Amino acid sequence: MLPRREGAKRNSAGQCGSARMKTLIWLFILIVFGYVCWKVVPVQFANYKFQDTVLTTARLAAVNRQSDDDLKKTILQAAQDDGLPVTAEDIQIIHNGYNVQISVDYSVTVDLRVYQWTFHFHPSGASAI
Repeated sequence: MLPRREGAKRNSAGQCGSARMKTLIWLFILIVFGYVCWKVVPVQFANYKFQDTVLTTARLAAVNRQSDDDLKKTILQAAQDDGLPVTAEDIQIIHNGYNVQISVDYSVTVDLRVYQWTFHFHPSGASAI
């Protein structure tokens, strides 16, 4: 039988503590990543949905012959439904013959408790007749 060495026992205990620390660090990183995704993904999803609404409204604007005020009301209602901070001043509508271009510039700030992350969005759409 081989005699047990004192140094070997200490070494394995140190490795065990190191593994626990790594696990805690990775768990912390995973929790932070999940929290950031929980706060950011809804904002990004709302922007994609709003972008689709702007594009659809621009494509239908030339066919429906809507006025600028009606277009702005439609865009503002869609932004309000998606919970986006869009005002009438943020919407630009350009008529070029039968073509209509709509662009919107707005920003959304996400509060991550330790950092304020501001997203700048520029959805736009144009009819192509």
